[in-house]
Amino acid sequence: MIKEFNPEDVQGNILRGYRLNLVRHLVLEVTNRTLARQFLAAAASGSTNTVPTITRESSEKWTDPPKLCFNIGVTFAGLQALGVTQDDLETFPTEFRQGMAKRAAKIGDFGDSAPQNWAEPFNQPERVHLIASIYSDPDDPVEQVEQVQAQISKAFTIIGVRDGRGLPEGKVFFGYRDSISQPRFEHVPNPTRANDNEPINPLGTVLLGYPTHYEGILFRVPTPNELGHNGAFNAFRVLAQDTVGFEKYLSAAATELETHPDVDQLLSPGAEENIFGMKGDRHGALREVVAAQMCGRWRNGMPYEKSPNSTGPIPNTPGFLTNFDYDRGSRCPVGSHTRRANPRNGHIVQRMSNYSRRIVRRGMSYGPNFDPTNLDDGKDAERGLLGNFLCANLGAQFEAVMCDWVNVGLQDPDITGASDPLLGANEPETSWFDLTLANGGSIRLRGFPRFIKARGGAYTFLPSLSAIAYLSKLET
Repeated sequence: MIKEFNPEDVQGNILRGYRLNLVRHLVLEVTNRTLARQFLAAAASGSTNTVPTITRESSEKWTDPPKLCFNIGVTFAGLQALGVTQDDLETFPTEFRQGMAKRAAKIGDFGDSAPQNWAEPFNQPERVHLIASIYSDPDDPVEQVEQVQAQISKAFTIIGVRDGRGLPEGKVFFGYRDSISQPRFEHVPNPTRANDNEPINPLGTVLLGYPTHYEGILFRVPTPNELGHNGAFNAFRVLAQDTVGFEKYLSAAATELETHPDVDQLLSPGAEENIFGMKGDRHGALREVVAAQMCGRWRNGMPYEKSPNSTGPIPNTPGFLTNFDYDRGSRCPVGSHTRRANPRNGHIVQRMSNYSRRIVRRGMSYGPNFDPTNLDDGKDAERGLLGNFLCANLGAQFEAVMCDWVNVGLQDPDITGASDPLLGANEPETSWFDLTLANGGSIRLRGFPRFIKARGGAYTFLPSLSAIAYLSKLET
């Protein structure tokens, strides 16, 4: 362990996920600076039973987290409201100072996803000062979460509440198993991933003040050092998922493919039984092939790169789901979602960027249950993901991934000009995606809509515990 790294100064859920199944995000406005600072002081110190203690990273072995965890993120407007001086505010990166709403075009938030269409309170970004997150377990009484919320409301004005939950089998509403390939870090032991072949990331990938993937380069730490060191940036996103539209498109694409002259190179006759046991159901199997190639994984999590002709079963082998790479002969489309977001060691135009843009993803679903076999049941309900995308530099990591890789496709000339088929800002008139074939050819799909739309969000800074104490002592 490097000398300057004190894990217990770092907020929890950054370096290691909690694995709890419920979350309540409270969007807060500072309307009484004195009370807000007093709350932060107590939350950082854990000195009172009347204020929830901020959960921190532990230096102990990889163990289960507490059953109730609490963390905070502060926006640029929140730092201003808490009294950070203008000189210190100007040391924060431009994208954080401007905020997510003003950076919307950079990350693909236009049209229906534009900030003017965001839900309250995110359509008033100047009022979004903090996002307090309470994580809990379904077995715990909801009263505990409500007690924490009541304590917070004494110091802040709660202007928004968002509840999320983990879906069965770790899936999202599109039916994919999620959060399989997360970055791991130096000096943070995780024996459950001892067999992973992916590179171990330097702490500077997500924490300020440490080496990064770029040799000799550290991301700038805001001043004073007590405020910036051990902090991380977060893109908090409310992402609505068009589950009905997605399932309908899969059916339409499968119908089109059934009569395509090259369809047998996509799914050989009789191979339907290998696709979730769909013997005799060629249309259903083709739907799943399209879904798998769009994502880069079958919906059960099996990497398409490792198993392009079968969905499993998945071996109970540590590291199986993450130990693979891409090459020029890969069956996993270069335009697939997982390959765009994490090109691994595959050849890309920006060759030195392969692992430099790694982002920690923490998220839970929101909205009612979804039955893909009955699309009329609750079809008008909003469902989606409450996502946290953590990094040390929003511009060089989050925005670069969203702009260069997700929505422009700059990593490979074969996909430049096409957006991510799942996450991208697609329009039916211009969207396209190339399915790969066994003979090395391809079939181009067109005309799919945007399946994920932004409903709100904010760029926040996750201060260290010592930084939260520093904020509580400001006197201006």
